[in-house]
Amino acid sequence: MFNIHTLNKISSKGLDELGENYQVIEGMETADAILVRSAKMHDLTLPESVLAIARAGAGVNNIPIEAYAEKGVVVFNTPGANANAVKELVLCGLFLSSRKVVDGINWAKTLTEDVAKTVEKGKSTFAGQEILGKKLGVIGLGAIGVMVANAAQALGMEVIGYDPYISIDAAWGLSRNIKHATTLDEVYSEADYITVHVPLLESTKHMLNKEALDKMKDGVRVLNFARDTLVENNDMKAALATGKVAVYVTDFPVEDVLGNDQIITIPHLGASTEESEENCAVMAAKEVKAYLEEGHIINSVNYPQCSMPWNTSARIAIAHKNIPAILGKITAVLAEAGLNIQDMTNRSRGDYAYTLMDVESASEEVLNAIRGIEKVIKVRYITK
Repeated sequence: MFNIHTLNKISSKGLDELGENYQVIEGMETADAILVRSAKMHDLTLPESVLAIARAGAGVNNIPIEAYAEKGVVVFNTPGANANAVKELVLCGLFLSSRKVVDGINWAKTLTEDVAKTVEKGKSTFAGQEILGKKLGVIGLGAIGVMVANAAQALGMEVIGYDPYISIDAAWGLSRNIKHATTLDEVYSEADYITVHVPLLESTKHMLNKEALDKMKDGVRVLNFARDTLVENNDMKAALATGKVAVYVTDFPVEDVLGNDQIITIPHLGASTEESEENCAVMAAKEVKAYLEEGHIINSVNYPQCSMPWNTSARIAIAHKNIPAILGKITAVLAEAGLNIQDMTNRSRGDYAYTLMDVESASEEVLNAIRGIEKVIKVRYITK
């Protein structure tokens, strides 16, 4: 029986996915894994029993992933599970940036007398533009970016996409009618609308700053449904004041973007759909099950992807530092104990690596000998 603790409300559909060998517990003292959405974990003291953290969502800024890697705690996320929900809200933002719907609705709410006549006289104030034939620049062609690009193209927009690290799966999913830019400057100079869909990294923080905005077309409309700090807000407000940017739509209403008529602030609704929450919860549950039951790592943000078929009675799963000769030391322990490795795989990611070894059996003495090897972080023994 595995113990699961939830730091946020997790969709029952996801919890049901865990099955009868799992129980959700109130405290985390004996938890094998933790499911989380937005709860902040940086100041949390994690019990030694915790083997995995699964974030029901894509972003992991609320989780100290490096500190957990040092403990051998594998952190999972659910990339793509909320992609359709975000895509639909991006399209909503695209329309809101083009047509002054929000302003018009707010104005209409103030009308009390002779409404029909007043509407006909005043509606010209809220005239906008159509998206048909306009060019959309999509920065970041991951799961969400590809869906946005394809949907916009289907709506009659020209689309130019930029992603130097586009995956094979994403490339296959991208419409052949979408132009692939080789530089960001190409997107900046051509696009009438720009939407950004990249992760928040040191290299992407404040990427839409004065230098980038100055390269854009006058009157460009910018959409940010990815991370608030991808945009330098003071530079954006300055660009709005000069007309360089016509409208900025953001799903992150922080203090310094509120109260500006040219900024449409949506209260972080990108993944706020029942379907999205269910998809993320189910995906997180499947990742946790695969790891706890068979040692597979799928969609981790701090350890490498690693899995292999399992046809023996026992498996040793080892989290360790990615250094030379450590595998030789591990296999030497097994050889000295007279154990045959029936199958093995090893993967690395930055400073960390992960090894799966299938054996007929292994004693606690053997497992402790592996644990004693320098730079081995965590050893698990899994049986069928």
